[in-house]
Amino acid sequence: MLRGVHALNLDVKGRLAIPSKFREHLSVLCDGKLVVTIDRDHCLLLYPKPAWELLEAKLAAMPNMDAQTRGLQRMLIGHATECDMDGNHRILLPPLLREFAGLKKKAVMLGQGNKIEIWDEQRWAKGRDDFLEAQKGEARLSEALESLSL
Repeated sequence: MLRGVHALNLDVKGRLAIPSKFREHLSVLCDGKLVVTIDRDHCLLLYPKPAWELLEAKLAAMPNMDAQTRGLQRMLIGHATECDMDGNHRILLPPLLREFAGLKKKAVMLGQGNKIEIWDEQRWAKGRDDFLEAQKGEARLSEALESLSL
């Protein structure tokens, strides 16, 4: 499982070093073969290639006569880019994807089980703080969260 949060810096070429905790897992799971794409929250999603291929097959099999399905296919599959870890355990994030996520220098990698989210550090901090602030009240949980016990 990919879990944990790591603050990182992008270099001038747009390369991001994979933290050692993730690196070891990704080396075993997919030999450093990864796929990066965009997310509707304006972060990037980094998948081990085998996990991406399962998701991509599900997305591609969905009927594209539905506008929402077509849009999701365009966003996720259309922006998907293969990237391999180099000898220094870095990945090169394409300029268009960095621009989409607002990535300049400081980034955050957030493990999400089968994938990693890559955020601009300021955008991540604001989103995290906004979420925590919204939870202070007696907010009603979604149906999906009702049965979760922490």
